Amino acid sequence: MRPLTEAQIRASFVNCSKGEAKRLSLPRDLPERPWDDLDFLGWRDPSGSHRSYLISEQDDRVVGVVLRTVTPSRGRQRRLLCSLCLTSHTGDGVSLMTAGRSDGNSFGLYICTDLDCSLYLRGIKKAGPGGRFDESLQLETQIGRTRDKLADFLAPLL
Repeated sequence: MRPLTEAQIRASFVNCSKGEAKRLSLPRDLPERPWDDLDFLGWRDPSGSHRSYLISEQDDRVVGVVLRTVTPSRGRQRRLLCSLCLTSHTGDGVSLMTAGRSDGNSFGLYICTDLDCSLYLRGIKKAGPGGRFDESLQLETQIGRTRDKLADFLAPLL
């Protein structure tokens, strides 16, 4: 992913008002993000709300979405699988993230709660025991699969 500026990020949101996009908290470490290793930029709202944000490049367009994060109840020890990167986490490592549409409907996907799918996929970040399955697919194919799944998730908003 190419590095994005604050203005590009704020202008990219497709499921919130311009005022909401102007007020949302951006990551403080934007310049230090590992842009070359990111398939999308994602972060949790630092205020502790149940909001997350995801920015992706779709057909040469920067698309941002506000997500409502529903984390599983504490103490849950079952493993959940991220729908994007296929990383398995215990506890609250995977959350249901829903995107609202202008017609009032919403849809969701189970995603790594920290939105670091790109880093798990590339082995830069570890998810703990059993976090990533050994796949026979080449890394580039896995990355392509993740990007395709993300594009399918975002399609109803575009």
